Amino acid sequence: MLRARLYLLFMVPFTLFCSFLAVIGGLLGGSEKLAHAVAKFWSRGMLTVARIKLEVDGLENVPTDGPVIYMGNHQGNFDINALSLAIPRLFSWVAKEELFRIPLFGAAMRRAGYIPLDRSDGRKALKSMKLAAERIAAGASVVIFPEGTRTKDGHLLPFKRGAFMLAIRAGVPVVPFTINGSRAINPANRIELYPGTIRISFAPPLPSAGVPEGELLEKVREAIAARLEV
Repeated sequence: MLRARLYLLFMVPFTLFCSFLAVIGGLLGGSEKLAHAVAKFWSRGMLTVARIKLEVDGLENVPTDGPVIYMGNHQGNFDINALSLAIPRLFSWVAKEELFRIPLFGAAMRRAGYIPLDRSDGRKALKSMKLAAERIAAGASVVIFPEGTRTKDGHLLPFKRGAFMLAIRAGVPVVPFTINGSRAINPANRIELYPGTIRISFAPPLPSAGVPEGELLEKVREAIAARLEV
């Protein structure tokens, strides 16, 4: 517990500092590439201080050009940091709209090109889904956790349909990924923090254009589950 508290003493000011860098860089004319570089710097600092190692395999399955949607399981708080370093290309996150209201942090997310998804009601959700699909089809690669939240026992939770509706609407390939080890480092709803290794595996991309929603969901789920260690 002491390690976790000491980590929080570092994490809060470091996150604010990196958010400030991203916002200032944007105001001075910096691009999404600069914001992405700041995000990688932030993630590397977070993992280093928490004594977390990262192992990545299957990078040959990540397309070198064209927009894609990365979909995978969500095990812990460090998944975002690990993915920021594991994915070799520029990408954005699809995140709930509430996060964009956080002072400074929300501004940094917008500077980085992250895409808000408003789920407060059906009409707003459909509108934000359409806008997100248009941005992806225009060239933005994004990361989505189709479970919508972190698992508590390591098993896959039911997938939300929205992620697959978005993929089909955008018509871009889906690259499934599997995260292992994150849950043991920082168990859900607990303050403990343990050193360890996060392992991320990328599966071959799956086409989404013209594929029925349920079929795409099952294929992505199978690809993630095939590499999951529970």
